[in-house]
Amino acid sequence: MKEEILDITKSQDIIGKYLSIPESQIITSIKELKISAPLVMKIISPDAIHKTDVGGVSIVHRSEEIESSFNSLISTAKKNKLKLKGILVQKFVEGQQLIIGLKKDSVFGHVILFGLGGVFTELLDDISIRKCPIEISEAEEMIKELKSRKLFEGFRNINLNTDLLKKDLVSISKIPQKYKNIKELDINPYILNNKEGKAVDIRVIVDK
Repeated sequence: MKEEILDITKSQDIIGKYLSIPESQIITSIKELKISAPLVMKIISPDAIHKTDVGGVSIVHRSEEIESSFNSLISTAKKNKLKLKGILVQKFVEGQQLIIGLKKDSVFGHVILFGLGGVFTELLDDISIRKCPIEISEAEEMIKELKSRKLFEGFRNINLNTDLLKKDLVSISKIPQKYKNIKELDINPYILNNKEGKAVDIRVIVDK
């Protein structure tokens, strides 16, 4: 069976029905920008799945840095000979980087994965898994299973909205009920702080 990696717009359309997404827009010119700093700029290219590996992500804290950051990303795309579809601009969200994912298993059907996100996903391999869909109690178990669970218990005064996290895990686990052709879904990072949780980087693969 053939598979298709959905573009960022289609991916956000799906995830946006279940989770909160930062204010976003795709631009090809700096004149199109409507989002104010602080923000994050990312290369959109089918040739750069892991954007950080090619230097395709730039965090911009001040408005006077926006144009140079944009130009730098364009140069990076040219230098790496990437097929550039535009630059994704998102409002910057401060918080803990987590990963929430779905995978279609040949035996169990869809399963939900949860753990530490960003660069720590592969480094620490700290993930818990359940069969979809899940209830709040199972979401709570998934958090408690992590080696890094102290992060969610006020470690070093890190205050995270775990009630929202549990609701979002339950919400994501219900996606396959409507989108049965999803083969793989990665939200990495899903950024959580003491107030909100945002699906920042999204990748969706579907069976065609």
